[in-house]
Amino acid sequence: QVQLVESGGGLVQPGGSLRLSCAASGMRFSIFAMGWYRQAPGKERELVATITSGSTTSYADSVKGRFTISRDNAMKTAYLQMNSLKPEDTAIYYCNAKNALGSFWGQGTQVTVSS
Repeated sequence: QVQLVESGGGLVQPGGSLRLSCAASGMRFSIFAMGWYRQAPGKERELVATITSGSTTSYADSVKGRFTISRDNAMKTAYLQMNSLKPEDTAIYYCNAKNALGSFWGQGTQVTVSS
């Protein structure tokens, strides 16, 4: 079955960087659009960034210029490079894979930005 496993979260100081990874299995990775979402305590899950099967990217206004989404189809992995992190970026970050066949979620990885 489809499985998405996120990694790379952790505790980082404001202004720091983290790189999240989403490793996929059980799916033809290249035909799925990939996305990163996040959910902060007491808030709804929100879209952070997406990358299509053709590698077109889009970003939430709050992360533009700081975050970069990418994908490696050979490795079946999507990435989220996060720079200049702010305390308001603190959340659980989820990976999503979506196409006409369905939508799948990972279990999430915690990112905490604090001094």
